[in-house]
Amino acid sequence: MPEPFGKLQPAVTGCAHFAPTWTLFYKESLRFIKVWLQTIAAPLITTVLYLVVFGHALGGRVSVYPGVSYTAFIVPGLMMMSVLQNAFANSSSSLIQSKVTGNIVFLLLSPLSPTEIFVAMVAASVLRGALVGLAILALALIFLHIPLLHPLWVILFTLLGASGMGALGLVAGLWAEKFDQIAGFQNFVIMPLTFLAGVFYSVQSLPGAWRQLSLFNPFFYIIDGFRYGFFADSDVSVWACLGVSIAFAGGAGLLAWHLLARGYKLRQ
Repeated sequence: MPEPFGKLQPAVTGCAHFAPTWTLFYKESLRFIKVWLQTIAAPLITTVLYLVVFGHALGGRVSVYPGVSYTAFIVPGLMMMSVLQNAFANSSSSLIQSKVTGNIVFLLLSPLSPTEIFVAMVAASVLRGALVGLAILALALIFLHIPLLHPLWVILFTLLGASGMGALGLVAGLWAEKFDQIAGFQNFVIMPLTFLAGVFYSVQSLPGAWRQLSLFNPFFYIIDGFRYGFFADSDVSVWACLGVSIAFAGGAGLLAWHLLARGYKLRQ
């Protein structure tokens, strides 16, 4: 039985070894950069609306961390929420679009291995998520004072969150057979989990049952750890956040790679 992808070409020395992966990464990056109004500007405008509405409505009434305004508190949550959603959208939309239009055949016939495809598509998802997050932070810093006490934690949780969601987007793209299924996955799974992950509130303020329920949401740990990088404060231990984030990214990555290697739903 033929393999779902062409055989991996023999390794060569120098940068040429990474040329196939780099080429696919470049193509996937160019795909979202070409439509930056939709992929970068649109999430930025949505986040600004959240900041204006929630900041104006609750800014003077809610205090979470000492010395941190409510508006500043929600900025990291909104940043990571946008990073997660856009990383997922990048890989899932690319894969389902290729399957529906039929040009997935060019990827299947290429000499790229499943690992190279996985790395290139997840890396492009991380890039899109990071660009959206940076754009939100740059805009927020114009109007707010937002400390960045532990930048390495911010970078680490950005990489873990975006790579995990990029891999999950691959899983959804492989599973889905039409655009409606991807939209349903985003609307009924990704969006509720990100909104209920402590973006607009501290889970410590929730009643006992809801607080315990929030602890089963992996997105909560990614957002809480990311927020720790800004304020050096979090609802749970940053090390617990790191452990759950690594488990989420690793689990989603292994599942996506396994499905790619099998050619799951790629050969109809």
